[in-house]
Amino acid sequence: MKSGNKKTVTTEDIKNALTRTNYIPDDNIITILFLSLELGKPILVEGPPGTGKTELAKAIARALERDFFRVQCYEGITFEQMVGEWNYQRQLLHLEMSRLKETDQDVFSEEFFIKRPLIQAFINPKPTVMLIDEIDKADEEVESFLLQALGEKEITVNDLGTFTLKNDLLVVLTSNSQRMLLDETRDRCLFLYIDYPTLEREVEIVKALVPDAPHEMVEKVVGLIQKIRKLDLVKIPSIRATVDWVRTLLATGEEDASNESLEKTVRVVLKSEEDRKKVDSRIFR
Repeated sequence: MKSGNKKTVTTEDIKNALTRTNYIPDDNIITILFLSLELGKPILVEGPPGTGKTELAKAIARALERDFFRVQCYEGITFEQMVGEWNYQRQLLHLEMSRLKETDQDVFSEEFFIKRPLIQAFINPKPTVMLIDEIDKADEEVESFLLQALGEKEITVNDLGTFTLKNDLLVVLTSNSQRMLLDETRDRCLFLYIDYPTLEREVEIVKALVPDAPHEMVEKVVGLIQKIRKLDLVKIPSIRATVDWVRTLLATGEEDASNESLEKTVRVVLKSEEDRKKVDSRIFR
C-alpha cells in the first residue's frame, strides 16, 4: 500500500537491496514486489513450508528500511488478538471513579483500547511492512474481517470508530494451503508462489548466509538436499536445514564433506526416524 508521494524503485534496486540483506530473490519475487510497491497491493505468498515465505517479509522490511509488524496466525485466533481489545479493568476503574466524583466518563475512547500489531501497523507514522503469517490457520470469519483492511485500507472497531491508513504500508500474507482462502482475499492481493529453490539459487543462498563455507562443500550438500527432497518424507528439509547442515560440517571440522561425514551429520536435516531410515537406504546405500 502506498502513499501519494513516494520514490520510484526499480526492479534492479529491489534485487540489490534484498541481496544486501542476504535474501537471494528470483525474478518472480522481484517482479511481484515491484508491482506491489507500484500498485499498492498486498502480496499473498504460498508454497511449501521452509521455502522462505516468512523470511521474505522480514527481508523486504530490512531492504526497504521499513518498520516491521507481524501477526502470527493460529487456529482460534480472534479479531481482538490481531487488532486490539478494550482494557476492561481500566474501564471499570474509571467508571467507579466517575461514580464517586459524580462525573461523566467516556470509557469507549482510544485511551482505553489496547492496540495489537495490525492496528499499530496502520497508524504507524513511518513506512511499514505488515506480515500476516500463515493466514490459512485463521478461520474464515477472521479472514473476512481482513478484507476491509486489505481492500479499503481501513479498520473499523465497534464503539471506537474507523482507523485509516497513516503510512506507506506493504502487507504480506503467507499461507501453507492448510485450507482454501476466500476468493475475495485472493482478489485483493498479488499472488506469489515460492517453491524450493533450484540447485544454483540454493547454493547462492547458503553462500550468502555462510560465506566462510568452501564452495565445493556447499555444492555437495545442496546437491544431496535436492535429492533428499525428491523422496516421500514426513518433513521435507527446508532451506534453513541446508544452512544448518553446512554449519554443522564447519563446526565439526568436516570441511571436505566426505561421504562418511555427510552420512554421519545428515540427521541435522531430518526430523523423524522414518525419514532417517529412508534417506539412509535411498541416498547413502
